[in-house]
Amino acid sequence: MKYRLNFLLFYMLIQSRSNPKVRALAALKEKKFRRERGEYLVEGVKMVSESIAAGCEVTCVACTEEYRDRFAGALVLSRQVFEYVSDERTPQGVIASVKLPSVAPVPPSGRCVLLDGLQDPGNVGTIIRTANAAGYGEIYAINCADPFSPKCVRSSMSGIFFARVMTGRAEDVLGALGGVPLVCADMGGQSAYGFKAPEKFCLCIGSEGSGLSEAVRGAADFTVSIPMRPTCESLNAAVSAGILMYLLNGAETFPR
Repeated sequence: MKYRLNFLLFYMLIQSRSNPKVRALAALKEKKFRRERGEYLVEGVKMVSESIAAGCEVTCVACTEEYRDRFAGALVLSRQVFEYVSDERTPQGVIASVKLPSVAPVPPSGRCVLLDGLQDPGNVGTIIRTANAAGYGEIYAINCADPFSPKCVRSSMSGIFFARVMTGRAEDVLGALGGVPLVCADMGGQSAYGFKAPEKFCLCIGSEGSGLSEAVRGAADFTVSIPMRPTCESLNAAVSAGILMYLLNGAETFPR
């Protein structure tokens, strides 16, 4: 590490990957360490700023020299060390560790989304982003990509700071949803156009390959589908979820 003088203020520039704080941040790219330490990574100027504004418990901020004045008190890393910590191909130069919220399934406050077997982190993050925009306050994940992985967090575009994300076994999630009507997306379901959704419900989205699991499908109260031209076999899971969230909200019930 080196000490540098700038505008009469000293700051420490970390230039070693073996620095304990650097290693602790880098470890959060792996699910094992996120679980052990109860923290996850947020990266990028906008995302880190929004996590702070949203009231998330930020435990550490690190940045390259060009951002040290904007993020007072942050660890200042050399570009090479920052690239080691970062999960992005072209890092912006700001990263933070944030305390994981409780992910134990609890009953929803209103309309919510259940993700069943989605393994693509980009899809999971995009659905979280859309759920936040459309007013679905809780997202439940069963056998999905980790919602707090760097790619999921990045794809959520700050949605993960505002929507409550919970994970668990099918029996635990379905137990928390007891009494809440399940509206399941299925190719054989009735058209979502004109479907009158209950005031409170859970939209269930399965994987593109296998669809919904037997446990979730067996608990369905309604099944809905998106009409498509015969030349289209299916839609991406995140696209389907977005269309259905807004269709089921209806023009008069969109949450402001």
